[in-house]
Amino acid sequence: MINFTPLFRSHFLGRVQQQARYIDHADAVQQGELVRLIEKGSLTRIGRKYDFSSIRTYRQFASALPLYSYENLRPHIMRMINGMKDELWPGRCLNFAQSSGTSDGRSKYIPITRESFRWNHYQGGSDVVSHYLHLNPSSRIFAGKSFILGGSFANNLKLKPGVRVGDLSANLIENINPLANLVRIPSRDIALLEDWSEKLPRLVEASIGEDVTNLSGVPSWFLTVLKEVLKRTGKSSIHEVWPNLEVFFHGGIAFEPYRRQYEEICDKEKMHYLDTYNASEGFFAVQSDWESEAMLLLLDVGVFYEFLPVEESDSETPEVYPIWEIEAGKTYELIITAANGLWRYRLGDTVTIEQLNPVKIKIAGRTRSFINAFGEELMVYNADHAIAQTEQDTGTEVLNYTAAPVYAHDGERGHHQWLIEFVNPPADESRFMALLDQHLREVNSDYDAKRNGDIFLSRPSLVVAPTGLFDRWLASTGKLGGQRKVPRLSNNRDLIEQMLKLMAEFDQ
Repeated sequence: MINFTPLFRSHFLGRVQQQARYIDHADAVQQGELVRLIEKGSLTRIGRKYDFSSIRTYRQFASALPLYSYENLRPHIMRMINGMKDELWPGRCLNFAQSSGTSDGRSKYIPITRESFRWNHYQGGSDVVSHYLHLNPSSRIFAGKSFILGGSFANNLKLKPGVRVGDLSANLIENINPLANLVRIPSRDIALLEDWSEKLPRLVEASIGEDVTNLSGVPSWFLTVLKEVLKRTGKSSIHEVWPNLEVFFHGGIAFEPYRRQYEEICDKEKMHYLDTYNASEGFFAVQSDWESEAMLLLLDVGVFYEFLPVEESDSETPEVYPIWEIEAGKTYELIITAANGLWRYRLGDTVTIEQLNPVKIKIAGRTRSFINAFGEELMVYNADHAIAQTEQDTGTEVLNYTAAPVYAHDGERGHHQWLIEFVNPPADESRFMALLDQHLREVNSDYDAKRNGDIFLSRPSLVVAPTGLFDRWLASTGKLGGQRKVPRLSNNRDLIEQMLKLMAEFDQ
């Protein structure tokens, strides 16, 4: 295949230069996005309710609109799915991303409007390539094909004609510019297959004969595919199959717990990894520097950001700040207003501001994915880091994990219970947990204080999950697929009890 990279490079690098000019003008860029969004929303049901046409400033906007949770917006979104026009965004929305369930067990359906496709999701994907080409001047990424791993549509729902509900990736694949299909695999019919028992072997067969230069997808699911490719070809390195593979654009879950497994099957001299913050609700950030995993917040992609300090997340009247009032080093709950009709929407993610000018962030975790049963405030990024360090110390490989509190009973102190599925289990489980405990204490001072002297919190315990348990649990929830993921931490035992019950069935 002809190397088109030199032909396309100037176009993509022009975007990097454009973003560089925004460094000292985040306030102006974001206020411009807010004006653009308000103007589009002024003729909608929600726009008339809050008189968008009279809003001129951010303060007026923040005073007029409340913060919205998904449950607040669900009635609007269900009317959109049922064909209502001009509800949260002008016109009729035909595409919806099915996301993780809410506390009542019902799925979330995130609108994907024409503008959010164009302004946000596809622009974000293009920005990833722009920054990669800037970071790797010798790239030949357009000399081969992109292997994009995605999910499927929900074919069991009764929907209005033309309405499509499914994984974000399925919606993106179906609506992508047809020219992109010339440089990506697999074909659309394989990419959108729902049954993974059929999809996985077809993905392998469709990819092994291609010249793949880049991968895009969720680390856990892509690892499964790559291992099947190696098994099918009898190779030990993925670069023996695709010698020109140079980059993995990953997102959805933290990459660090999987880094070692990727490095074991890839040529370290050839492979690059670039992190993205790409959610069903929007494409928000991309890693722009090899020296830091912090991601550049995308300011002009149809999203207006607000930041709620995490310590005020449960307040009935929290202080919320625009981008020009945030502080470096602080962790905030992310609030978005976007071209998909989500207005002042509580995304459920927390981010730490790593730097200002330009604004760079790290994902801290979910507002509800944490353990704070004993005042330890353990966040997902603490757990991911500690797992990765423990893997390195013990030579183990973790495929999936979840953890939950065990409350004090019968004279025993409370502790955390970890359910872990290993690729390569530890020779000494007790040592593994001691090291995990040590690394958790190193990265979280609250956890360390509660563990001090075993007074408030005892050492964590381990349950080794049988192979396939997490996949079986995902399948039981209807969430098995390329973008589905297991909650890492829970502040109650509901999830882990479901999985332990399922685990008991393995032995029957």
